[in-house]
Amino acid sequence: MFVYIIKLMIKDPVLFAKAIADDTRQKIMTECCCCWLSVNEIVEKVGFTQPTISHHLAILRRANLVHVREEGKQTFYSLNQDCVAYCCGQLMVKFAPEEKATQVLLEVI
Repeated sequence: MFVYIIKLMIKDPVLFAKAIADDTRQKIMTECCCCWLSVNEIVEKVGFTQPTISHHLAILRRANLVHVREEGKQTFYSLNQDCVAYCCGQLMVKFAPEEKATQVLLEVI
């Protein structure tokens, strides 16, 4: 049986920017894109210790940038692409409102 932990989408583009500002978190996000990985798999792929990876995963969880799935004693992570897309759009609206790409985005929404 799968247990999914669902949170409301982050609404603060500055909090999003802070969460992705770290190279280690960006590496974790890249590895978790389009697949589910356990903490041990992330440790293997990123090359840092388990406590370091867990620390960064906690920050990504608080920012709702990863989906979390618990299976027994293992926890699996996958990139929350909806949240990434939403927050990138919010950054565009907030910091580049006059850009053509932002105007196109606003027309689509």
